[in-house]
Amino acid sequence: MGNFFSATSIFTFLACLLLGCAYAWLLYGTNRSLAKNLKLSLAALRILVVTLIGYLIFAPLVKTLSYNPEKPIIVIANDNSISVKEIVANGFNQQKYQQDLNTLVNQLAEKYEVKTYSFSDSVKDGLDYSGKGKLSNASALVSKINDELLNRNVGAVIMASDGIFNRGGNPLYELNKIKVPIYTIAMGDTIARRDVLIANINYNNLAYLDNEFMLDIQIQAFESKGETAQLTIAENGIIIKKQNLNIDAGSFVKDVEVKLKATKVGVQKYTIAISPLKNEITTKNNTQTIFIEVIDGKQKVLLASAVPHPDLATFKQAIEQNKNYEVTLALAEDLNTIDPKLFSLAILYQLPDQGSIANTFMTKLTNLNISTWYIVGAQTNISSLNQVQKILNLGRGGNSATQEIFAYPEPSFTAFNLAEESLKQLNDYDPLLMPFGNVRINGNYTTVLNQRIGKVNTQNPMLFFVNENSKKTGFLLGEGIWKWKLEEAKNEQNIPLVNELISKTVQYLSVKDDKRKFKVYSSKSTYDENEDVILNATLYNDAYESVNTPDVKLQLKYAGGKTFNYTFSKQATAYRLTIGNLPQGNYTYAAKTVLGNKEYSANGAFYVSAIIAEYQQTTANHQLLNTMAQQSNGKMLMPANLLSIAYEIEKSGQAKTISYEDRKYEELISLQWIFALLVVLLTAEWFFRKRNGEV
Repeated sequence: MGNFFSATSIFTFLACLLLGCAYAWLLYGTNRSLAKNLKLSLAALRILVVTLIGYLIFAPLVKTLSYNPEKPIIVIANDNSISVKEIVANGFNQQKYQQDLNTLVNQLAEKYEVKTYSFSDSVKDGLDYSGKGKLSNASALVSKINDELLNRNVGAVIMASDGIFNRGGNPLYELNKIKVPIYTIAMGDTIARRDVLIANINYNNLAYLDNEFMLDIQIQAFESKGETAQLTIAENGIIIKKQNLNIDAGSFVKDVEVKLKATKVGVQKYTIAISPLKNEITTKNNTQTIFIEVIDGKQKVLLASAVPHPDLATFKQAIEQNKNYEVTLALAEDLNTIDPKLFSLAILYQLPDQGSIANTFMTKLTNLNISTWYIVGAQTNISSLNQVQKILNLGRGGNSATQEIFAYPEPSFTAFNLAEESLKQLNDYDPLLMPFGNVRINGNYTTVLNQRIGKVNTQNPMLFFVNENSKKTGFLLGEGIWKWKLEEAKNEQNIPLVNELISKTVQYLSVKDDKRKFKVYSSKSTYDENEDVILNATLYNDAYESVNTPDVKLQLKYAGGKTFNYTFSKQATAYRLTIGNLPQGNYTYAAKTVLGNKEYSANGAFYVSAIIAEYQQTTANHQLLNTMAQQSNGKMLMPANLLSIAYEIEKSGQAKTISYEDRKYEELISLQWIFALLVVLLTAEWFFRKRNGEV
């Protein structure tokens, strides 16, 4: 009670004592019937009671101190990854190691609080010796220790590992967050064993049909000088490449570049293998499987015109900058031999033409649901143009004149992005030439560029799009865009707006909208075997509103022939299915649902790749373990000596019990023993007064 006898408390106590004396004198001072000794005793009891009651009312707070000791926490973490289990040093006894580590836990628990963990690709409580972890992530262990033991009395961390960490950050930096001694138990073997492996493969997981793509394969070999190994590459199980490698060094590294061609659409499986050598430590790192999605990304664009024009070269060059587009230029009589069905987009440069050369071609095109981009210029047959489409109507009133129009951007346009700086260049561009007439557009449209005539900004569009019945149509009113290209060339600082505008317009018009009412898709096309496989689904009604009233069933089929049935969970207005981890292999799925009287189905595929990171490095990194221990004032020990860690921790003196001071301030009236004392004193006074007839 630290402030019980402060100056204020003493004066308060003296005042309460005077009050008690006055009360006792009034009660017993004039009493003649009680014996003197008894009267003095009763007066003393009354003085004490009144003084205590008064002091309880007026006294300040009382400070109480208590001390709570906390034992040091010793963290013991065991690396449960595959490399620790399978790559062991000569003479290592796994059973003895487990017994010794469990004994160490019990020894330390007698004096300290012990927390045990097992870490690999995840961190779990307790010691696990199964060696099934696909990865080794020491950073995740440090993060868990920090999260669970923040501001706790951590005395030391004991980590049993081979020093091969293939996920997360550098443990040397991560362990600085804990700031306690690290005692490492050096597992694995530092002696290089005979091994040949595929160390790494650099590749792009997307390729386009009929294009070539590269695989950059790194081959490593240890203790295999003088041997010859064969590298093979198989596509969907069929070997398509072979190459012999002469291993000319004890520590051999070679990068092999292989050029392949994408010949089939879809996700293709490529198996890269290096032939095993005699007495290899493991052959599980001799093979890697990758998946590359091949898409028919090259869309065919038809650039059609009745006569040559400089604009045609500008359009062609701009479109061909994107390798996913293949441009066919058709002029004059060639138009009638072209099959429009082969193209995703038809750019009609001043067609229909005034000479009616392309009438047959225009008839074939009109009957097809192909995206079209009309470029309207001085040679366009306006009357025929108004007939072959019902979106734009250009009323000329018999006037065959042309007019110059400048361009300015529409600020509300959002269909694709155009750099703001490049759009400012439009102010310096020459005008385009378009037929004179009144522009009338039927229905809704999206404007990219508007017309400026002279210095007057009009609301008439120059470049605009219409999306009607799943068919996209574009219009550019004006010829002479080649002059814009020349204007850009004058200043090297200019941004290539013309190429960007044409390329993005072609991309926008040629992409087909996905109007399927039922869609099922995986979050990724390829998963690692320790990743959760997640599928999503959306269902639309006739108004194209997303709904999730009916159940969605899914059948998952493994390449080996097994099938699994699932039901999607409903989330908001969509569906989601978390399947969890799956073993390596190819999987296909078929989903079904019924909305109203209509049945919908969707199919897809994904692939699960094996994780072989634990086999990529088989030589233990004891140097890293030693550095971790030294920089934290700990020590590295071999598994045979791990029981001495208890002595090392005690000898260091850094694992100490900490006492936490707990201060409390409370009023005296809250102390129950004082209340009990008052009751005893009052009862005793009452008893003696009663006995002597005073009550």
